[in-house]
Amino acid sequence: MANFSDFNIGVYLNGLFGTPPAFPMEYAGWEAAAREKLDDVLYDYVAGGAGDEATQDGNVAAFGRWGIAPRMLAGAAERDLSVELFGRRYPTPLFMAPIGVVGIMDAADGTPGHGDQEVARAAAASGVPAVMSTLMQDPMEEVAPELGETPGFFQLYTPNDRELAESFVRRAEAAGYAGIVVTLDTWTLGWRPRDLRHASMPQLQGKCLANYTSDPVFRSRLEKTPEEDPGAATLAWAMTFGNPGLSWDDLSWLREMTDLPLLLKGICHPDDVRRAKDGGVDGIYCSNHGGRQAASAPALDFLPDVVTAADGMPVLFDSGVRSGVDVVKALALGATAVGVGRPYGWGISMGGADGAQHVLQCLLAEADLTMGLNGYASVAELTRDILVRIPS
Repeated sequence: MANFSDFNIGVYLNGLFGTPPAFPMEYAGWEAAAREKLDDVLYDYVAGGAGDEATQDGNVAAFGRWGIAPRMLAGAAERDLSVELFGRRYPTPLFMAPIGVVGIMDAADGTPGHGDQEVARAAAASGVPAVMSTLMQDPMEEVAPELGETPGFFQLYTPNDRELAESFVRRAEAAGYAGIVVTLDTWTLGWRPRDLRHASMPQLQGKCLANYTSDPVFRSRLEKTPEEDPGAATLAWAMTFGNPGLSWDDLSWLREMTDLPLLLKGICHPDDVRRAKDGGVDGIYCSNHGGRQAASAPALDFLPDVVTAADGMPVLFDSGVRSGVDVVKALALGATAVGVGRPYGWGISMGGADGAQHVLQCLLAEADLTMGLNGYASVAELTRDILVRIPS
């Protein structure tokens, strides 16, 4: 049985032949390498958070408040990192969280603009599923084939036009996506000083709107086609994007739209978990949007109570994950699967699909080694009692 840590050994063996890694091996290096390729405006859009960014920083710091208890002579020379989700066995507990501008973060070949397809290719090569954003640079139908045998999920920003929302979901079903992830915390933009300083937002420049401009319902609302009047199409998007009136009363409508697994993203309170479960959702996605949307507590602090309230229903988690050690800790706190965002996004900027795959390999190798060297042979053994609370 191969371990993901074999990647670690491969790096050293390649070094014997004078071939160092093509990309950095840790988060700080990935961000620095991407920073060299991105302009200031796009870099700040991706790197920035809400307000004073204390929530964003707190997401990362929260992992440092937990340590892993080592167990020796555990026979953990081979590890099983596979998890089951919605009736399918995945080789890893990782997934790629949605990034709404990853379509323009691809700088590998000097012609940015197809990063969503690069993400899908990384998923196909690694077996790590991707949650693809509504805000794609290429239509979802053109991205889906690049996923290969690896499932992809479609993330829905619910527009204020119900027919358009339903069209998005029907298209995702027809394209073969494996589930629908409804993001709840982004019906309007949060207070983002970095973006405000630049007075810039990629979507208002007409970027990453391909799912809208290719949609028959959206196009039917326009006097001229997006090709004839792209400015009017962008304005129509701005007037359509969010749905501030979305409430629990709408959950039955969301549920009835699809037979695919339905997940609600942004759920952090146990009462909301119970309401979602009563409403027939298939999974909870615990996240505070990486601290990008609003000031709150660190997402990791919400996770244990969310898992308890979910009572066996799958719980996906993201926000602040920067390393394989973080992945292990999130799993031990009850996450069914753990999402990474900025890390693979920086990978796309470093080198397209190859860069993102490198990041995933690093994260998986570190998670695998962290488990094995601490004496845990499978994800099933990662429970809350393996963690030690570290005093602040």
